[in-house]
Amino acid sequence: MLFLCLSFFRVSAQEYLYEIGGMLGGAFYMGDANKNTAFKNMNPAASAIFRYNANFRIAFKANLAWARVTGSTEGLNNVFPDNAQADFNRNVIDLGGQAEFNFFPYSDKYQYLQTKRIAPYIMGGFGLSVAPGNGGTFFSPHISVGTGVKYKIKSRINIGAEWSIRKLFGDRLDTNGGNELLDDPYSIGSSPWKNKDWYSMLMISVSYDFGLRNCNCNKKDINK
Repeated sequence: MLFLCLSFFRVSAQEYLYEIGGMLGGAFYMGDANKNTAFKNMNPAASAIFRYNANFRIAFKANLAWARVTGSTEGLNNVFPDNAQADFNRNVIDLGGQAEFNFFPYSDKYQYLQTKRIAPYIMGGFGLSVAPGNGGTFFSPHISVGTGVKYKIKSRINIGAEWSIRKLFGDRLDTNGGNELLDDPYSIGSSPWKNKDWYSMLMISVSYDFGLRNCNCNKKDINK
């Protein structure tokens, strides 16, 4: 029975199944008005998160986020047709889900299983981005990838930092206000993987654990 109990903990999550919390930080856009400069024109971003801890290493997270993204062609090295210039600003609503992999078994208990209070992680998932605007509402599915670190400051409280990138399947996020110039400005065509917009979020988080996991192991069982 002791072996069964230890096996249970090796594959199970920490004693709490779920987390709920929030994230605050910044967001930036990459596309025709910002080809390759990360963290340019950072704007506010916020998110509500819900996480299911499948085990010490794997978690599944859902998010509902808001981000402000802006861009401008002023000062870019590349020249647009007829030396045209454009800028935009837009609010993005982001609904998504990601799977996370912790590099260390994450818990503040069960040290005999080599758990750690701190765990770097990577993540990947899918979602939907919606951005209302003057020229109509922009809808696009997205692929999300990212990395982060989480730290358990006490039994039920986690803090963390995360950087994620959203790859959109559309090129009209930056056309708010009639900036059609930013929709394929060089007329080179596009595909699902080429000439599409991106946005990224750099966030800090706080979450609270709840939902005690049931374990049939008790002191009597362990002593057997």
